[in-house]
Amino acid sequence: MQIDVVLPCLDEAAALPWVLGRMPDGCRAIVVDNGSTDGSAEVAARHGALVVSEPRPGFGAACHAGLEAATAPVVCFMDADASLDPRQIPYVAEGVVSGAADLVLGRRRPVTASAWPAHARLGNRVLAWRLRRRTGAPLHDLGPMRAARRTALLALGLRDRRFGYPLEMVLRASEAGWRIGEVDVDYLPRVGHSKVTGTVRGTVRTVRDMWRAA
Repeated sequence: MQIDVVLPCLDEAAALPWVLGRMPDGCRAIVVDNGSTDGSAEVAARHGALVVSEPRPGFGAACHAGLEAATAPVVCFMDADASLDPRQIPYVAEGVVSGAADLVLGRRRPVTASAWPAHARLGNRVLAWRLRRRTGAPLHDLGPMRAARRTALLALGLRDRRFGYPLEMVLRASEAGWRIGEVDVDYLPRVGHSKVTGTVRGTVRTVRDMWRAA
């Protein structure tokens, strides 16, 4: 089955060749350029990705633009910073493809201590706890690698266009009665500096946006 892989992108030119070079057969990369100034869009195009421009700033805006551009039955989301290995996409998508699950998230397992700063891990733990209380879904991570069916995702009517988008997806999926699962994936040291959780300030901003979505 064809899988479209949405990669929200802001200044990831250094990481994209590795990420796109490891895209599995049957997976089409959709790189959503969210205002990059380092030539990310050109790099993505040279490496065979479908490039979508989303001028509205925001992680959720980029993710949703990629979802709307997708045409494959199954859509996977993942970061474009080389912190996740595209070769694990089929493993995350397996439950959705087989019909055993409606939404599957990759639970990040750091391969080195530096891959996931303590402040970012703590923020994620707090949000995952809140999510378990709200939905009853057995989730321990709001993992950025996730898979679901495209038409079903569009039907959820997601509204958040900032960092609350991933959390809103799980909340709306739970309300719709989706079967939600989690599988382990490797979490690697990213290339470059994180715009989301690379600093304490960035982590606080992300947790605030997601908390509001919850």
